Amino acid sequence: MAVRSAGDARRRSRVPTASVRYEDESVREILFSQVRLADFAGSIPWRRVRSVHGQAHYSGSYACATTGEHVLYESRLELARLLLADFDPAVRGIFAQPCRLAARVGDRVRRHVPDFLLVMRSGTVRVVNVKPAERLADPEIARALAWPGELVEGHGWEYEIWSGADRVMLENVRFLAAYRRPGVVPEAAVERAWQEIADGDQLAIAERRLAGERPVHEARPAVMALLWSGRLTTDLSCPLSGESVLRRCA
Repeated sequence: MAVRSAGDARRRSRVPTASVRYEDESVREILFSQVRLADFAGSIPWRRVRSVHGQAHYSGSYACATTGEHVLYESRLELARLLLADFDPAVRGIFAQPCRLAARVGDRVRRHVPDFLLVMRSGTVRVVNVKPAERLADPEIARALAWPGELVEGHGWEYEIWSGADRVMLENVRFLAAYRRPGVVPEAAVERAWQEIADGDQLAIAERRLAGERPVHEARPAVMALLWSGRLTTDLSCPLSGESVLRRCA
């Protein structure tokens, strides 16, 4: 049964609210001015994502290293933004479709479900909407995305409309994501690589040193795991290669 904290008068006036759905299927409606990060503990995505044969969009769930759980997405573009959030060491929490916003905008009551809510290690909260760049030229879509931004930023949170990233960088991150889960590469191998890789090593040189008498490719997973974790970095705007320069960050 839905649980609502707002009365009929508030619903008529539509003071800005956020409705959050929880694991027990209850729904809590909160004055947006009173929303806190703690209100999302135990929440679930506002919509249920289903895959149907022949559907135009691409939806699913992503095994997220940051949260240790599956996070829903409703398009390939959303999946790309989710992947980058998972790769970003500044992000410590990710909620998909965190709530439904409602507010009176002009003479209309508008409702909107953001795509993601990101919790940063700095304590900042960022609300993200994902939309293809070509659709942002549509005035109606621009208006639909503008008022949530004003609401969110007025609350002291960050607001982002994301339309894509550099193709090469995204492909590099997709490749590294294969090494994101703990245990995919033995921890001992990762730590040995961390001890032996010097700041400024080229990738090929580091792999040869780590491999010793083994085939070079056997040393690669440990280096990739360090790159995914952010302990090592390199220029991801260029395709990963043996000439990629590794930098130590921790």
